[in-house]
Amino acid sequence: MVRPGRRALFTLTIFVGSFLLFLVQPLVARLALPRLGGAPAVWNTAMLFYQATLLLGYLYAHALTRLPLRRQALIHLALLGAAALMLPIGLADLAPPATSNPAFWLLGLLAASIGPLFFAVAAQAPLMQAWFAAGDDRDPYFLYAASNAGSLLALLAYPFLVEPMTTLGVQSWAWSAGYVLLIALVAACAWRTHRGDVPPMVQPRAPLAWRQRLRWVLLAFVPSGLLLSTTTHLTTDVMAMPLLWVIPLALYLLSFIIAFSSAGDIFSQQALKVAPLLLLVLGSWMFMSLGSLALLLAGAGLILLFYVALALHGELARLRPPPGNLTEFYLWVSVGGMLGGLFCGLLAPLIFDWSYEHPILLVFAAALLPAKPLLNRIGRLWQRRPTRWLLRYLLPVLSLFVSLWVAERMSFGPDARFAAFIAVGGMALAAVVAIGHRKAFAVHVAALMLALGGWAALDISTIPHARERSFFGIYEINGSQSRRVRQLLHGTTLHGVQSTVPAYKREPMTYYARESGVGRALALAKPDASIGIIGLGTGTLACYATPQQRWTSFEIDPVIVKIARDERLFSYVSRCKRDMKIDIGDARLRLAGYQAAFDLLAVDAFSSDAIPLHLMTAEAFETYARALKPGGLLLVHISNRHLDLEPVVAAIAKRQGWSGALRDYDPPKEQPSGIMLTRSQWIILSKDAAAVQRVLDTSQDADWRRLRLRQGFPAWTDDYASALPLLKY
Repeated sequence: MVRPGRRALFTLTIFVGSFLLFLVQPLVARLALPRLGGAPAVWNTAMLFYQATLLLGYLYAHALTRLPLRRQALIHLALLGAAALMLPIGLADLAPPATSNPAFWLLGLLAASIGPLFFAVAAQAPLMQAWFAAGDDRDPYFLYAASNAGSLLALLAYPFLVEPMTTLGVQSWAWSAGYVLLIALVAACAWRTHRGDVPPMVQPRAPLAWRQRLRWVLLAFVPSGLLLSTTTHLTTDVMAMPLLWVIPLALYLLSFIIAFSSAGDIFSQQALKVAPLLLLVLGSWMFMSLGSLALLLAGAGLILLFYVALALHGELARLRPPPGNLTEFYLWVSVGGMLGGLFCGLLAPLIFDWSYEHPILLVFAAALLPAKPLLNRIGRLWQRRPTRWLLRYLLPVLSLFVSLWVAERMSFGPDARFAAFIAVGGMALAAVVAIGHRKAFAVHVAALMLALGGWAALDISTIPHARERSFFGIYEINGSQSRRVRQLLHGTTLHGVQSTVPAYKREPMTYYARESGVGRALALAKPDASIGIIGLGTGTLACYATPQQRWTSFEIDPVIVKIARDERLFSYVSRCKRDMKIDIGDARLRLAGYQAAFDLLAVDAFSSDAIPLHLMTAEAFETYARALKPGGLLLVHISNRHLDLEPVVAAIAKRQGWSGALRDYDPPKEQPSGIMLTRSQWIILSKDAAAVQRVLDTSQDADWRRLRLRQGFPAWTDDYASALPLLKY
């Protein structure tokens, strides 16, 4: 008979450990963001580190369970105590590289900063379950739900409670206190187990086939990869911030909790019915870039992630082994999770020039879903020999050929597009009939994706210089024949445009129009002024330069520098300011070497619509102030579809004594061919109010206005910043 309280103790220990494990993930990634320009890939690379370390922790736990219980307890408590020497949490002093792939540097930074702590905490969940199973004949897998519940609570608490209400310093010390509590709980579990509340039980180990292990790995691999590829879509077009990191991860963990709960089989079977249809309705559009519908597609991606993960994790729960193989089961599940992180976080950016990993993983999911035919009548069609051959082989191959035909017709007139959509409907119907037959269904899903943008995306990848991918994002260069312009796109956001009309080759366009805030300010700069630009883009602002002016551009991504300097793509730099100095690296770090160097400094370092948070803090503005000459002007670009950034700048301006105004420029709707102007919001700031007033006095309109403070909104700092109150929705 197990004494009362033992199960509660083990449940609490596993809950606290998992809570700490998943609380430290957004905390440390948030600490690392400033060193890499706020790139969305920071989280995916951090997730790869977490998954790899989790795998090592599970391997350690699996090996440790082969020892006597007393020795297990001594070794594990010694490990927890040794890792505690790294408290409180902080980042190692490693400067990021200027040119090499930052992903490898970030992995090293995380290993040096929290590697031992994360490893020690990661091992406790499977180890505590094994200790519990040694003294209780109850299925210990219910503790897996407690583990995931702790993880989920931590993820939800961080963006909604922890980050908005505490500083990074407080978070670090609070986590350290929680770690000490965990050591005490593990010691209590060891004492209760070793004391012998019940005689230790030897759980039999069932023989396992390698086919079964491979199945576990695949079922864990696909949801893990989808988690990261979905997160990439979210953070690229909104912001690299904890809220958008944890939503996909929370859904992923929720699917684990449900799948391994007592009613998990019921919910998983429901998900199996829905997931194939969602793959067709929502997944088939994943190659499409719909601009203003980016948030809608992101929401569709989150729904798809949850249902696919629940269906696959439900199958994983169904195939779980007896308690004697518990630690090995978790080990192989962790291998699958780590491989998903390796594929999306490290290999895909090196192999693909677009985020092809996302549709590839959706096709893999279609091939893994153990679904049943939607109707018994459809199932009977597959049992007849003539129709079975037709459905299994002929229709999938035909669907692939039809996808090519559809892709060609999409660029034609309305009649051709109507015929193409009829064909897509036929392909979708064939895919519905294939549900329950995984290989054929996966081919149909792939064909639909190829028809709806996939072939077009692959075609762009074959064009030299049309697309580039780096740690910091995916850049696409395309031309608009109707507008007679060449565009640089990052995600769904326009980052620069140059006219192909010879008369307009030097004309600044988009957010940098002559009537925009930055255009007005640069037009008034002295002929011998020193100008600094944070964020190179296509080099558009260089067209405001005069021969005597000294220009310096700060750019973190070497790929952008290559694009801006390539005259075959964009010729602003070569035509307007060939001698412009380009300083590669994070602007905040590089600006430390420039004291009273600039008459005007423009901050325009957006990554798609995601903002580099560390360039919008009070400490960053102090750096800008030191880099400006007395009376110098600071221009800050805050155009954003999702976040209202004016309160951020206004709060910092008030705190530090900047005078400022905002220009909301809305260009004319009718524009000549070869010209492309877009709406923009620029804020002008200076420590000298007269300098700001001189720019405002040149305006003949009411587009300039004073900054508006938001009551109760605090200035962002390196230690405290939350974008949640700034969402426009």
